[in-house]
Amino acid sequence: MESNEKLLKKLNNGREYRAMRLEVRTADPAAPDSKQEVEGYACTFNQPYSLYEYRGDSGTSYRIMEQIDPHAFDDCDMDDVIMQYDHEGRVFARTKNGTLALAADSAGLKVTADLGGTEIGRQLFAEIKGGYTDKMSFGFTVAEDKRETTRDLENNTVTVNRTITKIKKLYDVSAVSLPANDATSISARKFLDGEIERIKAERLQRADTATKIKLKLLGV
Repeated sequence: MESNEKLLKKLNNGREYRAMRLEVRTADPAAPDSKQEVEGYACTFNQPYSLYEYRGDSGTSYRIMEQIDPHAFDDCDMDDVIMQYDHEGRVFARTKNGTLALAADSAGLKVTADLGGTEIGRQLFAEIKGGYTDKMSFGFTVAEDKRETTRDLENNTVTVNRTITKIKKLYDVSAVSLPANDATSISARKFLDGEIERIKAERLQRADTATKIKLKLLGV
């Protein structure tokens, strides 16, 4: 329970989480000193993905579509990023000692981790290589984003299109035990809840403005 409480505290402080795929880089089995490395992309640029979908009590369906701008990591603080399992427990790799490398290229933010430095790291490498673990999640805070809301009246659907333009801090990348990581789901729900409240507030404001204009025209 303590770890869940810590995670919720991080989420409440503005940290968000997203899922990513993890792949094992081919190593030479004949080389005893070959590194046990895994690599993948924390995110890909300019590729919209469905983050979350929700149907409200009124029957309106809400959906978040999100994408990452290619320059989102230009000024990101990646001074000491760590790799964990389920965002808790032991550290398997970190940028501070050179066992974790992060690099933005034309495709996205590439993550490379050497797991051969510890026994538990080598165990995790074996699990990833065997296909038992093939998903990751990464924790970050957003500095700036752009949002556009579209409404499909015929299908009673509201879509929030979000582009993350600047990431303030990247905290960790974590191998996760389940494809649908709880942290990612909670992040998505928190974001959508805020957007639903904003949309409702805009509707109330428009309705209030329309009422005032109508009363003014009627001379009331």
